[in-house]
Amino acid sequence: MAAKKKYTDPMFYETKLARVMERLGPGEDYSYNFDRYHAWVEFRYHGELFRFDHTVEKAKSAGQDIFYGSDCFAQIVLALEDLTRIVGRGIYEFGTWVAGMRYLPPPVEIPECFKVLGFQEMPANPRDVEARWKTLAKQYHPDKGGSAVDFARIKSAAEQALKHMEVGK
Repeated sequence: MAAKKKYTDPMFYETKLARVMERLGPGEDYSYNFDRYHAWVEFRYHGELFRFDHTVEKAKSAGQDIFYGSDCFAQIVLALEDLTRIVGRGIYEFGTWVAGMRYLPPPVEIPECFKVLGFQEMPANPRDVEARWKTLAKQYHPDKGGSAVDFARIKSAAEQALKHMEVGK
């Protein structure tokens, strides 16, 4: 026997989500997605990023009998709608309810070759790597009093960084 769908068509909840986000305030942006077993809604509220994430597995562990990611999406939308109603009644500020749900994406770990060149975040383009390499090459070149080992290390790092940036295109 096929699993029974608990909620109506996802387009109904997409429309409902648009109304909920409109209630949060002008200019608030949001995105969402759902697949077979998972759903999420991400939005900015007063400039801060929030994310509601739900899965069939989480629902089942909480005693919910759902089988589809679109049902998870419906539950997220309904929860957000409940929160905006609380706000609309003047009971609490929306930010009070969602304060603990701020979403900070995992930090992007840059490859070691960029760190060797002194970058703390990914450079914007290969020209930045080349400029850094030229500066460091002058500093570490053995003819300028630098170490051959250090020079070889930064040269290799620059080559790796440029290859990495070319592959990432």
